[in-house]
Amino acid sequence: MLIRFTRMAALVVAAAMFAACAPAHQAPEVATAHTDDFGTPVGTRPVRQGGDLVMGLSNDPDRLDPSTSSSLYMRYVMTAVCEKLYDVDLAGRIVPQLATALPDISSDGLTVTIPVRTGIKFADGTAFDAQAVQTSLERHLTMKGSQRTGEMGPVDGVELVDATHVAIKYRQPFAPITAALADRAGMIMSPAALKEKGDNFGDRPVCVGPFKFVDRVPGVSITVARDPLYYNAQNVHLDTITYKIMTDASARAASLRSGEIQVADTMSPQDIDALAKDPQLHVLQTGSLGYQGLTINIGNVDGVGKPTKQIETPLAKDPRVRMALSLSIDRNKLVHTAWKDWYESACSPISPSSPFATRTSTACPVFDPEAAKKLLTEAGVQMPYPIAMHVMNIPDQLNYARALQASAAQGGFDIRLIPTDYPTLLDMQKRGNYETLFLGWSGRIDPDANTSRMLTTGSTGNYGGFSNATLDELLSAAASSTNTAQRAALYEQAMQVIHRENPYLYTYRIRSLTVHSTKVTGIEVYADGAVRLGNAAYVTDWKG
Repeated sequence: MLIRFTRMAALVVAAAMFAACAPAHQAPEVATAHTDDFGTPVGTRPVRQGGDLVMGLSNDPDRLDPSTSSSLYMRYVMTAVCEKLYDVDLAGRIVPQLATALPDISSDGLTVTIPVRTGIKFADGTAFDAQAVQTSLERHLTMKGSQRTGEMGPVDGVELVDATHVAIKYRQPFAPITAALADRAGMIMSPAALKEKGDNFGDRPVCVGPFKFVDRVPGVSITVARDPLYYNAQNVHLDTITYKIMTDASARAASLRSGEIQVADTMSPQDIDALAKDPQLHVLQTGSLGYQGLTINIGNVDGVGKPTKQIETPLAKDPRVRMALSLSIDRNKLVHTAWKDWYESACSPISPSSPFATRTSTACPVFDPEAAKKLLTEAGVQMPYPIAMHVMNIPDQLNYARALQASAAQGGFDIRLIPTDYPTLLDMQKRGNYETLFLGWSGRIDPDANTSRMLTTGSTGNYGGFSNATLDELLSAAASSTNTAQRAALYEQAMQVIHRENPYLYTYRIRSLTVHSTKVTGIEVYADGAVRLGNAAYVTDWKG
């Protein structure tokens, strides 16, 4: 224990030294107060059985494979098709789903035993049991291209205890594992389908869920149908759900008003006030655990997860240039002008509502273009310094990117915007064939999934190829601790390193804005950002 304590103390000292060089900070601008509305379950409201629901989905998901996906929109679809060992409820608590209770963790923290359901079936009729859970967890850990490996921590192996229990063995304690199993790492796939389809499982996924996969037309739609084998089928009301890909927020708004679609996610702050006044529509809204910002490619040359190679540009090599770029972004003003105060500025991966939020994680660099130019001069680069930035080719994102472009110009940067479709952005960040890329993360309840996944050396989510031994040690120590205060102190030190190095520039935090017709009920959206349609239904008492 003395060795462990001494190492952690040294990390704190080192991070504090980094902080001494940091620029002035200020609190992020807090958006105009908005009241959360997570939606409501059907409850006792009279609803009709059957019907087809169409959701306007704001982007085309990547492959529907729980092991390899990195798309928020895949999570929207899979909430109806592929249940997890655990879920998050509207209060932000982790609750059992395919597990029967929270894990039992050994006194040394090295064995996590999960009790699982019995007597239920996958959509293909295969029995669900502990062995099926073991098969999925091992695939998450070992499959080439898996995005789940780092999320599950330093796993030594997955053992079958008996038909109803699986044990995850660790080399060192890993506190975030339950939270990880409440996301894609906890999605359990039919072992029969995995054996048949192998790496192509995501083309026709088979899981346990209220609905089962039917068809996908890339770039157009995804259709799912009620699964009669689902263990809670009596509470599933719809016949089908069609996720219609509609990248234009204005088109989604128009289709809601016309009745062409009944639900739409990620509505534009430009439209939401008018939609809220429509008596035939209802707005769901919640704050986000995630963030939006700019990934800077520092060493991702051969693809994410591969050994990094330092990119020989001032932006990639010199933290002063990245600090200058951060100082050139007027986060508070951009939130006002681009998002009409529906979103809030952000400067860290840790949500202010998190118990692990710290002084440093809730403070932003003061917008200071003159200081930015001074740093560029010290770094010996010619101004304006050119940067290529890929951004999603949808109106809201492009409008924000143009405002950011203008802001950065005041600090000596010349940002060239490259509009790119969402699936291509996902592919680019994995391949590393970009200089900077504007894309966010929907966020997780445990800060490890918002930090370690993106910033630790060799992680399959470290799309910028950043590597810093001190940060690696701090984040590893935070994940190994089960003490909230100790973890928060370690995240405080980690944030000081992140703010000094700026491998990713955090810019704003969204509110999830989902709108549905009052013809339907049972639609819910929690702080994890996923729209839940599994128990949605058409009401019988609707008056339009």
